[in-house]
Amino acid sequence: QVHLVESGGGLVQPGGSLRLSCAASGFTFSSYAMSWYRQAPGKERELVAGITGTGSATNYADSVKGRFTISRDNAKNTVYLQMNSLKPEDTAVYYCRRSYASNYWGQGTQVTVSS
Repeated sequence: QVHLVESGGGLVQPGGSLRLSCAASGFTFSSYAMSWYRQAPGKERELVAGITGTGSATNYADSVKGRFTISRDNAKNTVYLQMNSLKPEDTAVYYCRRSYASNYWGQGTQVTVSS
């Protein structure tokens, strides 16, 4: 069955960086776009970034453009989210998702940006 496991979250100071990873199994990874979402307390879950199956195209929320980079390694069945210049408003639980409209989500990893 489909299994997505995020890692790499933690506490970081404003201006710092983190790299999230999402290890996938149970499906042909390279055949699917992958995406990262986040949900802050009291807010709706929102799309952060997405990447095509080949990695040839990416898209980002306006709030993270120029700071976050999504990438994937199809040999390792893993998608990444490099987050730089982090701000307190980036604090959220981050989830990876298979494609953009599936019910396959990871369990989430907490990112807290605070001094």
